Amino acid sequence: MFTGIVSERARVASFNGGRLEVETGISAAIGDSVSVNGVCLTVTDSTDRRLAFDVMAETLRRSKPFGSEVNLERALRAGEPLGGHYVQGHVDGTGTVRSVRAEGEGKLVWLDAPEPVLRYVVEKGSITVDGVSLTVAGVDERGFAVALVQHTLEVTTLDHLNPGDPVNLEADVLAKYVEKLLPGLPSS
Repeated sequence: MFTGIVSERARVASFNGGRLEVETGISAAIGDSVSVNGVCLTVTDSTDRRLAFDVMAETLRRSKPFGSEVNLERALRAGEPLGGHYVQGHVDGTGTVRSVRAEGEGKLVWLDAPEPVLRYVVEKGSITVDGVSLTVAGVDERGFAVALVQHTLEVTTLDHLNPGDPVNLEADVLAKYVEKLLPGLPSS
């Protein structure tokens, strides 16, 4: 379980043959869960300033390729503050950046999302984009908007978003459970 509050923006040291290595200041033991761009991965090797993960084919099918930098978050521990929202690290699908517009010191970003994700998106609700917990600022028939404040732009990879870029999306898990539990609603 994660919160979507990024701990660090880290550099990808290598990714080949399903093994991802990142240079990081985060310390984690073998077997710990770490969110990498919103994907829950298990630490398979941990050395000074480097974490390694084995990435399964299923993960690669459901998420965007790992770039030169990634957002990292350690798993939530009991008693720690919940600053974002409940995030599982199970990417529901990928979206595409439609537009990026400066707005004050921040940015307004519109993202196109596939219907299986968009069905759970509501204005002022929660969404996770590349592992970052965000509030939905607007919704239309193709996607949704998020407003990125200066702090988010400084500490995450979202400051590099451009139209056409892919992003990992995780819808709010509470919306999925509501749909499943309420009779008469179609389930996915």
